[in-house]
Amino acid sequence: MDDEKSMVKTDQWLGHGAPPEPEERSTTMRLLLVVAAAAVALVSFFVLGKHFSQPQAYGSVIASLDAKKDTVMNLVGASTGSSAAITVLPGDVGTPIAEKLIDLSSDFMIVLAAIYLEKYLLTVLGFVSFRVLVPVSCAFYAAAQAFGRRSSTTPVLTHLASKLLLFAITMVLVVPCSVFVSDMIERTYKESIDQTIAIAEQTQEEAEAVMEDVTNAQEPATTNIWETIAQLPDTFSSSVTETVNGLTEEAQSSLKNFIEALAVMLVTSCVIPLLVLVFFVWLMRVILGINIDVPAGVLVPRSVGRRFR
Repeated sequence: MDDEKSMVKTDQWLGHGAPPEPEERSTTMRLLLVVAAAAVALVSFFVLGKHFSQPQAYGSVIASLDAKKDTVMNLVGASTGSSAAITVLPGDVGTPIAEKLIDLSSDFMIVLAAIYLEKYLLTVLGFVSFRVLVPVSCAFYAAAQAFGRRSSTTPVLTHLASKLLLFAITMVLVVPCSVFVSDMIERTYKESIDQTIAIAEQTQEEAEAVMEDVTNAQEPATTNIWETIAQLPDTFSSSVTETVNGLTEEAQSSLKNFIEALAVMLVTSCVIPLLVLVFFVWLMRVILGINIDVPAGVLVPRSVGRRFR
């Protein structure tokens, strides 16, 4: 008799019959799972939710974002100062460069807004994940255990619970992971960004020195302002003229460096977080095992398909 039962089960698993239905868990086991889900929900709401909704839980991440914010502020100050210094130079040679530097200053504000958004999302996403999504996921899982395996709603509730749990984990990890990847890229270009700020400060100092030389070179007997403006080109010495030309070249080089720094900051502060979010969404879909239906006509050659028509 035992051999016949084993042969029947073997035939079923080999495809000669319907697979056996899953055995129903005992009431005690299902009750324990419901209690465990309730305990996880309480710990998530009162312990993890309180911890991960405070900035102290993300000390290293916030420190990295603050360092990035300081870099952006230094770039904004350096570009604005360089623009103002180039504007006061004699002639209109540096005016286009000064206007472009002002435009870059406004573009850096976009990067600064993205950094502040990441800082705020750290605590907000931690609060939503551990005080909303995880408890709701545990509630769905507990309801699935209460209905039992034979209920038609059990697979739906179980799938929804796992989906909410993975989504909560994704929301908590997306900002720290994006900051980690951004730091790796910024370390490569840190020396270039520091050099850009140093060149901008040097340009500003040299421009102020040139204006001081121009002021000292004016004739003290001249009291009429219009006469001063008319005689201004004659007051320049050859050294001052060479300095102005050198400052114009330095301003052009500084503008290129600022554009490169802006590109790096946009990638690390705006593009990388979006790519990390897309990666986590793709990973969640892979883990959940979402099937993609492909028409049979695409997989079967047409000649074979006509043979079976």
